[in-house]
Amino acid sequence: MKLSQVKSKLNDLPEIHFKLPNGESVPSHFHITEIGLVDKNFIDCGGTLRQESKISFQLWTAQDYDHRLSTEKLKSIIELSEKHLQLQDLEVEVEYQSDTIGTYSLNFEGEEFLLTPKQTDCLAKENCGIPEQKPRVKLADLQATNTSCAPGSGCC
Repeated sequence: MKLSQVKSKLNDLPEIHFKLPNGESVPSHFHITEIGLVDKNFIDCGGTLRQESKISFQLWTAQDYDHRLSTEKLKSIIELSEKHLQLQDLEVEVEYQSDTIGTYSLNFEGEEFLLTPKQTDCLAKENCGIPEQKPRVKLADLQATNTSCAPGSGCC
C-alpha cells in the first residue's frame, strides 16, 4: 500500500485499527512512534546492484491505555514527515514488536489496516542456478483429459 492510499483511507475512517496476520488486533492504545524513509542499497546474489526506498511506520504499544491516535493526528504526523523528509508516494511497511521487531507490508480491508507477512526471495534466480518452479500437474488430471506428457509440455 502506498502512502497516498494510506492517506486516502484515513480520510474515510473515524478510528484507526490495525490487524496482525494471525487475526489479532493491535491494541487500540498503540502509538506510531516514528515515520521514516528507509533507503536500502544492496547487491543481490547475482551481482546486480539494487536500490529500494520505502516509508516505515513504527507501531508501539505501552502501558498508556488511555492513548488513542486519532486519524487527524496521524494525518498531521504524515504531513510533517512529507515536509521534512521529502517523502514520495512509496510503499509503506510497518514495524511492530512481537517476539522481535517484525516488518510487515500494509493492506486495507473493510475499516482496518492489515499487517501482512513479507517473504524473502532470490532476485537473481537465473544467475544463481535456481531452476524455475514448474507447475504441478496431477497425473489423474492428465489421464482424464487424454493428454500425454510430452517433453517440453511442462507436465514433468
